[in-house]
Amino acid sequence: MKPTQTTKSVKGKDIKRDWHLIDAKGKVLGRLAPEIASLLQGKHKRNYVSYLDCGDYVVAVNAAAVRLTGRKESSKIYTRYSGYPGGLKTVAASALRTQNPGKMIENAVSGMLPKNKYRSDRLRRLYLYKDENHEFKNKFTKK
Repeated sequence: MKPTQTTKSVKGKDIKRDWHLIDAKGKVLGRLAPEIASLLQGKHKRNYVSYLDCGDYVVAVNAAAVRLTGRKESSKIYTRYSGYPGGLKTVAASALRTQNPGKMIENAVSGMLPKNKYRSDRLRRLYLYKDENHEFKNKFTKK
């Protein structure tokens, strides 16, 4: 006896990407980053599979108003290394917030994503803005 229904596997051409607008104003960075990472991976979709990049686009506004809990504003240090001797650069979270507020969210989300070949593609679908103004207003519809 043959089964009447079979499971359809997801193909790359079947992936439909949606747009999500997230307001980071007053949200804690550690709570916001997993939410964004999950949307970028597509884990909220019914047809999620780990071997395909089926995530959505995410636009995060008010990145400058994201909150850090405890004493992280003054004590958290972001580091990067150029690869050359003496090329270690450090910046405090408070200084990074004034220079490039979206970089804090980008670093947090990057750390939440799996370290595989889709990571850079997923991060390219993340758009960060320090205030309310962004150019994707036509992508979102009123519900």
